[in-house]
Amino acid sequence: MVRELTVMSREWCHLCHDLVERLLPLAAELGWAVRVLDVDADPVLEAQWDELVPVVLAGETELCHYHLDEAAIRAYCGRFPLESAA
Repeated sequence: MVRELTVMSREWCHLCHDLVERLLPLAAELGWAVRVLDVDADPVLEAQWDELVPVVLAGETELCHYHLDEAAIRAYCGRFPLESAA
């Protein structure tokens, strides 16, 4: 089972790029994948997230926006321990 964090982002947003750059190694350490969605590519996402980007979501749960909240990411992901490879 792949656990995934989703980042609502914009191509031209420097805060978005900074957040993703910091999130990728953290997610890898915790065993989670990261998917980045460009809100400008989808009118529904743009209407919903517009000025809130970047936003990190786990499913429908908003973990942080504007800046990476490493403690919030760790706390959320820690609720789902990695499965043994055995």
